[in-house]
Amino acid sequence: MNSAEIALLVQRMSVLALPAIFAITFHEAAHGFVAYQLGDDTAWRMGRVTFNPLRHIDPVGTILIPLVLFFTTGFLFGYAKPVPVSFNRLHHPRVDMVWVALAGPGTNIILAIVSALLLYVLPYVPDVAYAWLRAVLLTSIQFNILLAVFNLLPLPPLDGGRVAVGLLPDALAFPLVRLERYGLFIVVGLLFIVPMIGERLHMNLDILGYVIGVPANWLLRAIVWLTHAPL
Repeated sequence: MNSAEIALLVQRMSVLALPAIFAITFHEAAHGFVAYQLGDDTAWRMGRVTFNPLRHIDPVGTILIPLVLFFTTGFLFGYAKPVPVSFNRLHHPRVDMVWVALAGPGTNIILAIVSALLLYVLPYVPDVAYAWLRAVLLTSIQFNILLAVFNLLPLPPLDGGRVAVGLLPDALAFPLVRLERYGLFIVVGLLFIVPMIGERLHMNLDILGYVIGVPANWLLRAIVWLTHAPL
């Protein structure tokens, strides 16, 4: 691999990595900040209410998995260390849990809107940086939308699962809580294993892609309508 190819690879990786790092960092910091405002200082005391990405990096979820996926499929997916929240320390545990959970996806939607608005700055950017910055901002819009929608799936331990537990009656909330220990296995299965099986069977079994893709496209259209961004 010559120097030009290495430079192109670094540029491509930066276009994907920078928006992902910002999205994940702000997402996790928002959980901790809202929890602190509502009575739980667990994340605050552990130094997790910060925009320093090093405090949120998970060696497997933030580094290993994204690198493997990037070099094998070109697809970028990952996660950070969950921010610790002691829900019993919140002023109103069940209601406040919903607000803490919504803080992460809500922050990602705000970041997507800010990224869309920053597209208006591009005409004032030097030509040498124009294409790279535009690619970073477009990736930021897309990644933040996907991260928000993915985390709003009503399955613990995802944020949407905690929202569902906080809003549903006990008869439905308690079984959902018990599902939490299997939640990540279910997500990984739906995200990777089921589509692979479908591929072998010559069937489209990308259920999660559809469940995430439809609301993500709706949210993208809503942001474009709101900002009139020149995508």
